[in-house]
Amino acid sequence: MAADEVRKVSRVILLDPRDRILLLHGFEPDDPANDWWFTPGGGVEGEETRAEAALRELAEETGITDVELGPVLWQRYCAFPFDGRRWEQDEWYFLARTTSTATVTTGFTELERRTVTGARWWTSEELLSAHETVYPTRLAGLLRTLLDDGPPGVPVVLAPEIV
Repeated sequence: MAADEVRKVSRVILLDPRDRILLLHGFEPDDPANDWWFTPGGGVEGEETRAEAALRELAEETGITDVELGPVLWQRYCAFPFDGRRWEQDEWYFLARTTSTATVTTGFTELERRTVTGARWWTSEELLSAHETVYPTRLAGLLRTLLDDGPPGVPVVLAPEIV
């Protein structure tokens, strides 16, 4: 991928039977105090579809494969520095449901092994009252709306997040 190319990314809003969301905890490699929570997902590879990328990334990052993949909920553009480079991403967030809550990290890339410290299932209430950094930054409110109203009829385009 060229340095000025926008990376196509699929992310997963994974909910368990209790409507908890799975988030991963990561940090900047050169500054472990700069940490945040984020949804599983990653870049589309080769000719795979966004949905195929979402399922592959979820399996690699969590070991969870027993998943019912739903619609695209949200889309957003984001740009940020990480691991010594600038990332520009066009992200699609898929809804998914699972009954499997145990996670494993055996599918992590080398970069993920260095920068992801764990996973946690969050209730909507916990996320709404959290003081940690979470991406996308409006996730707590978006999740509450999703749980209250169900998936949107068409994907919601979120405001860009540029750091």
